[in-house]
Amino acid sequence: MDINFGQVFISFLVLVFSLTVHESAHAWAADRLGDPTARLLGRVSLNPLVHADPIGTLLFPLVGLVTGAPLIGWAKPVPVATWRFDHPRRAYLLVAAAGPISNLLLAFIAAAVIHVPLPLAPGSSTSAVIIPMWKMVAVALQVNLLLAIFNMLPIPPLDGSSVLAGVLPERLAAQFDRLRPYGFVLLYALLLSGGFSIVVGRPYHHLLSWLL
Repeated sequence: MDINFGQVFISFLVLVFSLTVHESAHAWAADRLGDPTARLLGRVSLNPLVHADPIGTLLFPLVGLVTGAPLIGWAKPVPVATWRFDHPRRAYLLVAAAGPISNLLLAFIAAAVIHVPLPLAPGSSTSAVIIPMWKMVAVALQVNLLLAIFNMLPIPPLDGSSVLAGVLPERLAAQFDRLRPYGFVLLYALLLSGGFSIVVGRPYHHLLSWLL
C-alpha cells in the first residue's frame, strides 16, 4: 500500500486541532450561558490532551487516513449541566451548535488564507516553507468543512440531533429523543449503505467548490 506518511501526519494534526477547537467551543458556550461545569474541568482549552478520546481522536482517524476513508473523528463529549441554564432547551441548542459553527469558521478562515496570492520563486527556500504550510491550510479547509456538515446531521449523538431537539416542540422532541439509543446503528447504516456520500458528500463538495 502506497502511503504518504507526511500527508497522513499533517492531516492527523489538523484533525486533532479541529476536534480540540470543536469541543472547546462547546465548553466555552456552556460557560457563557451559565454552566461552568466544563470550564471547571479544564475543557475551555486548546490543549488537545484534555479533549482526546483514544478511539475517536486517535485510532479511528488513523485507520481512516491509512484506508482512504473520510477523515472524521470525535473527542470526549463536554459535560453540560442543563439545569444551570435559565432557558435549558435554548441554551443547550446553542451549546450544541457551537461546535459545528467553530469548524465552519475555521473552514472560512482557511479558505480566505488559500485565496491570498503567494508569488513564490520555484525552488526557493521560501517555497520550501510556504508550500507545506499551504497544503496544511488546504487540509484544514477540507477537514473542518467535513466535520461541520457531518456533526450537523440530526442523528444522535451528533450535535445536529441536539439542535433539532431544541427547535422541535417539546412533545416531538421527547419522541425524537427515543432514537438516541439507536444513533450509532443509524450512523453505521448511513456509512455502509452509501448514504454518507449523499447526505454529507454532496453538500461538502458543493460548499468546497464555492469556497474555492
